[in-house]
Amino acid sequence: MDLKIGKCKFIVASLPENQLFSKVGHIKIGTKYPSVAKKYFLSKGKDVEIIKIDGSVELTPILGLCDGIVDIMETGTTLKENGLVVLDTVCDISARVIVNKASFKLKHKEVMKVINDLSKRVDDNVDKNL
Repeated sequence: MDLKIGKCKFIVASLPENQLFSKVGHIKIGTKYPSVAKKYFLSKGKDVEIIKIDGSVELTPILGLCDGIVDIMETGTTLKENGLVVLDTVCDISARVIVNKASFKLKHKEVMKVINDLSKRVDDNVDKNL
């Protein structure tokens, strides 16, 4: 269930001079989210090398370790501070409720009560913000 809070985006970013989408040859993408990055670039018909990065992904293009990154962006401040530009949005994301399958089966009634209560609160908050 989408809680409609914690709204962010998965983005593709790079240094402006890297010309990521027009670059010919081997392209390296740094990310904490390799499956998201791989799926995105496959959908674009691009064969890229995905490098799993732990830590400050934004530094990898500056250090020449990668041509671009796939990361989560909320405001874009960190990207700007590191001289990176957003080239594309992979998808919008937000906080979600996820229920363990076993708990959902064993405590279905209780879980559904929590979900229904949350759903009403989310709807109330959305109505207030309109």
